[in-house]
Amino acid sequence: MILSEQEIISAIREGNEHIFEETFRKYYQSLCTYANSMLKEIEEAEEIVQNLFLSIWEKRSDLEITISLKSYLYRAVHNHCLNRIKHLKIREEHQQYAINFYDASYESVSQTVMKNELEHKIEEAIRKLPEQCQLIFRMSRFEELKYHEIAEKLELSPKTVENQIGKALKILRVELAEYLPLLLFFLN
Repeated sequence: MILSEQEIISAIREGNEHIFEETFRKYYQSLCTYANSMLKEIEEAEEIVQNLFLSIWEKRSDLEITISLKSYLYRAVHNHCLNRIKHLKIREEHQQYAINFYDASYESVSQTVMKNELEHKIEEAIRKLPEQCQLIFRMSRFEELKYHEIAEKLELSPKTVENQIGKALKILRVELAEYLPLLLFFLN
C-alpha cells in the first residue's frame, strides 16, 4: 500500500514505528550525503541526520509539516548543518584567540621569578669575565656582531676574538651549571 505524504506524517505523529522506520531508511543515506557535502565530515553528517530523526520521533505528536516531507527533511538538515558550521567557527575563533592571547600575555608568577633570577645570574656571571673577554662576549651576543666585525672594532685578530668567546663560554658554563635546567626551560 502506497501512502501519501500527509498519511505518512499522520502515521508518524500517531507513533507508527514501521512507517517512521521506512521513512528513515528511505531518506537517511541521501540526507547524510547532503549533510556531508556541507560539513565535509561524514561522522558529523551522520550524527546530524540521526539527531534530526530522533528529534522528529521524540516530538512526533507536535509534528507539523506544511511542505513536502522530503523538502522538510532537507531544509532541517540544511539548518542543522549551518548551525554546526557556525558553532565550529565560533569555537575555532575562541581557540585561536585563547592561543594568541594566553601565549602572548600569560606567564605564571613562578615563571617570572625564575626568569628574573636567571637573567640576574647570567649578568652576574658575565661580570665575572675578564674585561676584554666580557667586552667581546657582549659585542657578540648582545650587539650580534660577527667575529670579524668585533676584530675590526677592537683592532684584534679574528682568531683572538674566537678564543675570547670560547674562554667566555667555558667560564659561563661553569658559573651557570646549576641553572642549566632553567636555561633549557626558557629556551623551549
